[in-house]
Amino acid sequence: MVRTREFDEDAVLLKGMRLFWEQGYEKTSMQELVSHMGVHKGSMYATFGDKKSLYVRALKHYSDKLEQSYKLRIAGLSAREAIEMLFERAIHPAEEEAPVGCFIVNTAVELAQNDAEARDCVHQFWDFTEHLIRDLLIEGQQTGEISKALNAEWLSQYFNNALIGLRVMAKTTTDREKLHQIIQINLSVLE
Repeated sequence: MVRTREFDEDAVLLKGMRLFWEQGYEKTSMQELVSHMGVHKGSMYATFGDKKSLYVRALKHYSDKLEQSYKLRIAGLSAREAIEMLFERAIHPAEEEAPVGCFIVNTAVELAQNDAEARDCVHQFWDFTEHLIRDLLIEGQQTGEISKALNAEWLSQYFNNALIGLRVMAKTTTDREKLHQIIQINLSVLE
């Protein structure tokens, strides 16, 4: 007889994602995951596979949600406002109780060098962000908001790199004024 699932898979995945986000992959044990997620070990393996599979699925879930959030938040904004929103979001997460920092940046630092699957997930999100910024820059150039003398491709790479650095700084400092100054200095290249 096949047992039916007795838990909400999305809610349980979210709990696992938050634990990985807070502690990292290496510091999170299977026993902690089972306890934190509130599922039996057998059910967790049957639903999510091993620890690595659960981590990758949680990372993809995080990435997908962040991409959707970015698209929703930039709708109706001018190109410059949308780019500024991306920077602001790096230091002010949408969720009040979210762990400090960015789960993708954490993964890049902890796993990407030695794990191809983690590296691919990180690069996919960073490619998404870079393309989103490039499209915003091109849109801003078409509307006259941003100078056509600026190279949208190079500038999107610059802004993406600045965003990654800002996400790291947001994890390591509580000086929000400093972070806001960094945002404004980065955005000054658009003037």
